[in-house]
This record gives sequence, structure tokens and C-alpha cells, in this order.
Amino acid sequence: MALRPLGRRGYAAGALALTAALALTACGSDTGSGSTSASASAGAGGVKVVQPGKLTVCTNIPYEPFQFKDDSGQIVGFDVDIVDLAAKKLGLTQNIVDIDFAVIKSGAAMAAGKCDVAAAGMTITDERKQNIDFSEPYFDATQALLAKKGTGATSLEDVKAKGLKLGAQASTTGLDYVKKQGFDPTEYADSAKELLALQAGQADVIVQDLPVVLTWLKKPDVAAKFEMIGSLDTGEQYGIGLKKGADPTLLKTINEEIAKAKQDGTYEKIYVKWFGKKPGELG
Repeated sequence: MALRPLGRRGYAAGALALTAALALTACGSDTGSGSTSASASAGAGGVKVVQPGKLTVCTNIPYEPFQFKDDSGQIVGFDVDIVDLAAKKLGLTQNIVDIDFAVIKSGAAMAAGKCDVAAAGMTITDERKQNIDFSEPYFDATQALLAKKGTGATSLEDVKAKGLKLGAQASTTGLDYVKKQGFDPTEYADSAKELLALQAGQADVIVQDLPVVLTWLKKPDVAAKFEMIGSLDTGEQYGIGLKKGADPTLLKTINEEIAKAKQDGTYEKIYVKWFGKKPGELG
């Protein structure tokens, strides 16, 4: 938001494109709790942060259930709860910035001081590691195919054989995967536009992270007309992104809080909260 990159959510964009993307207006939303005693450059424990008292997090919404706005307009989701563990440990309040995903996964957002970390359903890839430092993996991801009912397709091979129109979210690992399979899908800027394209008949099938597809299918208007026709076991894992050469204390805290949550049952509670199943049972 298996993508969004991954996973979800492509490789480094050109300098002009990134400059233009950075100029986009971003929305901020405070979430979580914590002290606001940090200085302009250092949080509790001496971690340097871009805003005093806050752990500023870049994401790209909507990408439900990882990050999205609830009915009150607050940004919530699985990624939000995971990052909040580290924010609270550091005595900081999580502040979320909604920004173009291409700018996040290229590392440009953090390099420009837009945020301290990135939590955007982002798959760890070798290409992204060239520009971003990643936390330890916090989510095992895979991709899925969502199609209008009645296509008769059950795989990517069927999509090709039947000449169905395929869509994918731009800058994602799902897009990369289908391109490597010989497809030239129509690209959509975010997951919401991708789903709208399917609903409008601009695409017959779309590829997206499995948890996102399963969340869409919980909505009656989607479930009535569309179905998941297959999954793609891409072996992806999500990581929290940080600026290259990031503050080692910040990275260490994030890794420790992820490990602690997995050990003490907190991770499982967060997982069940957003996916309705325990780790390993999804899909």
C-alpha cells in the first residue's frame, strides 16, 4: 500500500520526477501517544528526528489494512500500530505524512528530511536497499489477482490466453512481477485508483497485495461483482524504511520492538486486529 510495493510498491525514478513528487502537498496526521519533550533535532534517547517530539512517518494512502483513514479521518492500520511500538519506546508521538510512493521507495523523501521512517507496506528488495536502510522484516507478503466475476481465469496464464486487460499499481513489486512474466499492464497511481479502474471496466484483472485484496472483498459492493482468481507466491517481506546510513539507535529500537512484539504476543494481537487471522493463516 505482497507492494503497497511490495509486497508491493519499481525502481528509482528520474531526478525530475522525484523533484516534482516532492513538491506535492502532503497531509499530516498525529497518531499514537508519547512525550513531546524532544528538542528540534533529537528525540528521547538522543535519536535525531525531523520534528521535535514526533516520529515522522512517510506513507501512501489508502492502502487498507496497512494504512488508511478511518471514519473519523485518522490514519490507522497494521503499519501504524507496528511503528507506534517504536515511537512510544522513544517517547515520541507518531506523525504520518501521506506522500507519493515513488518518492518513498526511492529514498528521496527521507533524504530530503520529509520523514524519519517509511511504513508503506513496502517490500524489501535489493534495488531499494541501494537507497534505503530497512528494519528486520515485519510482515510476510504475497500478491493476488482480483477479477470481475465470470472471466473464467484462474491464473496469470489464463489472463494472457484470454486476452484480458491487466492492471497494476505503479512503482510496486506486483507490477514488477507481472512485467517479468511478459505482461504490459496499465499502471495506476495508487491502490484506490487501481480498484476504481477494475470497477469501471478499464481493467479485467488487477494484481495487488493479498491482504489488500482480501480487505476489498469484505466490502459488499466489491464482493458482489469481483472475485480473487489466484495468488502469486512471490516470497516478499515488508520492512520499515529509513534514510541510508540512518541513526543506528532508531534502527535498533525499531528492530528490538518488532522482535519483542513477536515474543510477547503483541504482534499476534495487532495481526489479528487488522487481518482477522493469526500469522501464517492469511490466505
